[in-house]
Amino acid sequence: FIQTDVAINPGNSGGPLFSLDGEVIGVNSQIYSRTGSYSGLSFAVPISLAMDVVRQLRADGQVSRGWLGVYIQDVTQGLSESFGLDKPRGALIARIIEDSPAQQAGLRVGDIVLGFNDVDIGLSSSLPPLVGRTPAGERVMLELLRDGERLQLAVVVGELPDEQRGTLRTRKPRAPEAVLGLSLRPLTPGERERPGLDDGGLVVEKVGPGAARDAGIVVGDVLVMMNNKRFRTPKELAEIVASLPKGNFTTLLVVRGESSRFFALRIPE
Repeated sequence: FIQTDVAINPGNSGGPLFSLDGEVIGVNSQIYSRTGSYSGLSFAVPISLAMDVVRQLRADGQVSRGWLGVYIQDVTQGLSESFGLDKPRGALIARIIEDSPAQQAGLRVGDIVLGFNDVDIGLSSSLPPLVGRTPAGERVMLELLRDGERLQLAVVVGELPDEQRGTLRTRKPRAPEAVLGLSLRPLTPGERERPGLDDGGLVVEKVGPGAARDAGIVVGDVLVMMNNKRFRTPKELAEIVASLPKGNFTTLLVVRGESSRFFALRIPE
C-alpha cells in the first residue's frame, strides 16, 4: 500500500489518489482513524498494481500471482554474522514448500536471496512483491549466498496456488531430554506431517536459563536445524553444539506454528 495522511472519508474506497501534478498514483483502499472521520492514515493500492490486475482480467479473466514456494525472514545482525555477511540484508529462506518452483530449482533452507533479476534485496519484505508481479512461467535469476559463497540460480516462477492445510494424527510423545537448557523430545509420526517437519526435529517442552532462551526460543517451538545440519534426537543436537566454537554465533532453524524462521544463538562457553 501507499500510506499517506491525505484526508479520505469513509466511502471513498475505490476512488483515485492524486499526486500534486494531477496524476492518479493509487486507488484508495482503507483508512485508519481513531475518530472514524477523515483524520488519520489512509492507504491506497499503487496504480501500477491496479493496472496489472486490469490487464490480467482483460486478457485472462482472472488474476494470478507469481510464486516461489518459500518462507523467508529478515537477516538480523546476529544472523548476518553467523552467515558471514558484511551487514544485515537479503531474504533468508527458512522453509521450502514441497514440489514448489523453489524446490525444483534447487533452492535450499539457509540460502539468502540477495538479488532478484539484478534488483538488490535489502529487506526480506522486498522479495514477495517482486515475485508476485512476475508472470507464472517466466525464468528469473536469483543471486544467493550459500555456505559463504555467492552464486546465481535460475528459477522458473510458478503461479500462487490455493492454500492447503493437512490434518494431524496424534501419538503419545517420548519423555523430554535436556540440551542448551531446553527440555526436548523427538517429533511423533503425526507431528512430522506438519509442513516443514517431514525431516524430523525436536519439540521444546520446557525452557530454562541459557543461550536458547536468550535467543528467543519458547515452549512449543520445534528445532529442526543448527549450523545447516539436521538432527532428529537430542543426542544429535548435543553433538552439533559440542562441535561448534564456543562464544560464537550459530544459526538455529525453528518451526513456530505455521511459520519457520532462523534464530541467532551464541554457543555457551
